Amino acid sequence: MIICIVLYNIVHKLPVIKYYNDIKLQALDEEKEKNRASTSVLWGSKLWENVGTVKWYGYGILVIYVMTLCIFPGYITEDVHSYILNDWYPILLITGFNVFDVVGKSLTAIYVLENAKVAIGASFARLFLLPLFYGCLHGPQFFGTEIPVTALTCLLGLTNGYLTSVLMILGTKTVQVQHAETAGIVLVIFLVTGLSIGSVVSWFWVI
Repeated sequence: MIICIVLYNIVHKLPVIKYYNDIKLQALDEEKEKNRASTSVLWGSKLWENVGTVKWYGYGILVIYVMTLCIFPGYITEDVHSYILNDWYPILLITGFNVFDVVGKSLTAIYVLENAKVAIGASFARLFLLPLFYGCLHGPQFFGTEIPVTALTCLLGLTNGYLTSVLMILGTKTVQVQHAETAGIVLVIFLVTGLSIGSVVSWFWVI
């Protein structure tokens, strides 16, 4: 926590952060001069305009985290078992999810899916993982063994990390540079909402 606080207070001093802050301030000044409206009125109108612009990216992120949280970690820690790995099984599954989540987020440094429709569609397509995980519990015995469950868990983590990063990147690029930060905050609100809904939905595995 202390390290996070220290880093948060020094990050604005980095040259790259100063550069983009200067671009943002310059764009804001130009916008104010162009519109000649009060700051509060201008900000309010632009806020809802930005929400409308990024809403589908937000819906994609919301669905991603509802889907992820309704499976992970509850289903993985409570509902699957291994006679070979015993208590290590949920630990290894959680580790696998988190490792592939980081890998997915890092992949955007190499390749970013530029087609927004495909990215949003892929976030909804992840819902097909639900019946697959359900099949691991109630389907043929082979589906409940270590290999299928581990593969699905790693795929869940990989798609969670990659699609979240892609939608965050594409969403903030759809608005003017001076409003990118606001768009990012809106997307984070969708993300937190998805986390909350997913946590509630995860109880259905218990029921």
